[in-house]
Amino acid sequence: MQNPKALLPLFLLVSACASVPRSNPTSAAAPSEGEKLEIIDVHTHTIFKGMPLPLATMRDQAKTQEDYFREFKEAGVVGAVAHTIMGDFAYTDLRAHNVIHCGGVGLKVDADRIAKGLASGKYACMKIYLGYIKRYAYDPAYDPIYKLAEKFDVPVVFHTGDTITKDGMLKYADPLTIDEVAVRHPKVRLVIAHCGNPWIESAAEVAYKNPNVYLDGSAFQIGNLNEMPREKVDEYVVKPLRWIFGYVENPEKLMFGTDWPLTNIASYVEPFKRAIPREYWKDVFHDNALKVFKALKARPGSSK
Repeated sequence: MQNPKALLPLFLLVSACASVPRSNPTSAAAPSEGEKLEIIDVHTHTIFKGMPLPLATMRDQAKTQEDYFREFKEAGVVGAVAHTIMGDFAYTDLRAHNVIHCGGVGLKVDADRIAKGLASGKYACMKIYLGYIKRYAYDPAYDPIYKLAEKFDVPVVFHTGDTITKDGMLKYADPLTIDEVAVRHPKVRLVIAHCGNPWIESAAEVAYKNPNVYLDGSAFQIGNLNEMPREKVDEYVVKPLRWIFGYVENPEKLMFGTDWPLTNIASYVEPFKRAIPREYWKDVFHDNALKVFKALKARPGSSK
């Protein structure tokens, strides 16, 4: 039997680590009453009517480009991240409007296409569709993507959680699998889309543990939330987002997102605000996006 005294230093180290409280950095000054909150939506799709799209469910939700920017104006959105659909589907160059695109990675990991898009500025991030593509986040097939992310200093976003199609496989969309990617690629910023919903605890822990992992809180409910019962919105949007923010205890980790056109932007802002302490609104709704998605631009006169 191993000498118990030999294990004492290890025990003391583990105990000390377990007792260290999570950090709680101070935030920028909270917006005052009546002050306009500038918002960046980090999860949208530029899916417009008439586009040839591979997913019928997304085609059914398509709106116009005018609808997109009308909802921006209604919600106070000053910038956005859009995701192409596993290739160049749903790409429209909107960089002049401070909308950047993540290049979608499909079943074939076309690293050459992604690299050209990153080099030209067409893409400013990458999107891996876990669950839709039946491959784990740590599969070696994605290694070229993580190398490109480090080379170009851009984030990788993962779909996690529920899939909109019935043929998706949830085991591949578990956010816990991103922990291994974070450990293997500590210089790459990783974003867990949808906070892994319904596996929010796993997603929160992965973001808490790994300095290079962030969360977007998009699409906890889809549609127009103003048309839903208040108690439903509180239970399935406000309550889980509040828990995530409280558990992670780092206001730099969570970002606002909707999954437009699936979710009406303005109707998602108010529940998100109810989940986050007011003094951290500027971080969650705006500043964190600028730090993670570096190609986004702050508006003239902004503090960033």
